[in-house]
Amino acid sequence: MASSQNQNQSPSFHDYLPLMAQKLGGDGLIGELCNGFNLLMDSERGVITFESLKRNSAVLGLQDLSDDDLRCMLKEGDYDGDGALSQMEFCVLMFRLSPELMEESQFLVEEALMQELKDFSY
Repeated sequence: MASSQNQNQSPSFHDYLPLMAQKLGGDGLIGELCNGFNLLMDSERGVITFESLKRNSAVLGLQDLSDDDLRCMLKEGDYDGDGALSQMEFCVLMFRLSPELMEESQFLVEEALMQELKDFSY
């Protein structure tokens, strides 16, 4: 019975992106995301495919994800519908999957817009 319960549990995920952003800054975070993309991509095609994700996912501790989980990850970020993730799609997906980082980014954009409005009105 316990084994069937374990099969139905979704993998746990801890969001380290906000911590990485705080420690590395914006440019450093983007650099690390690019490094992650390079680890997962198909080197011949220059994109992350299902096959390259499945083959390289253990490097990031994702070896326990099912094929369906991997396909869902690809589908979630595949904006152009080509069945693969470009570097830009991958980076956007990582930000979207980090609610705390998205909230912080929205706050920073709003703050910058308010400053622009103040500067413009003088």
